[in-house]
Amino acid sequence: MEFDEVPYRRDLDDENLPAIEKDIILQLKTVFDPEIPVDIYELGLIYNVSYDENTGIAEVWFSLTAPACPVADSMPYWIVEAVERVDGVDECITHIEWDPPWRMDMMSLEAKIELNMI
Repeated sequence: MEFDEVPYRRDLDDENLPAIEKDIILQLKTVFDPEIPVDIYELGLIYNVSYDENTGIAEVWFSLTAPACPVADSMPYWIVEAVERVDGVDECITHIEWDPPWRMDMMSLEAKIELNMI
């Protein structure tokens, strides 16, 4: 899937965001890069979340802070483990995206404050 087909989504208050996708995002907020004290959602590493209620499959498009990130092999498993805790999700499929590359301006205000960037 091309990135321009995958909307970057950050707002949990979006009225159009299905409840199960909100639950998925809340679970993603429990996943942390061990070197950074901010969850991967607030870091801006989650590019999109989708859920198919007919199949029970959730898909998560994400990136890493750098291609050589030390947790590159582990992060997809952490995401799957977190997302599959959500009632109604039978399977989670992850997609790593490099376009656009992650940038520090993708972090939420909360993440920037936590990291003393503001």
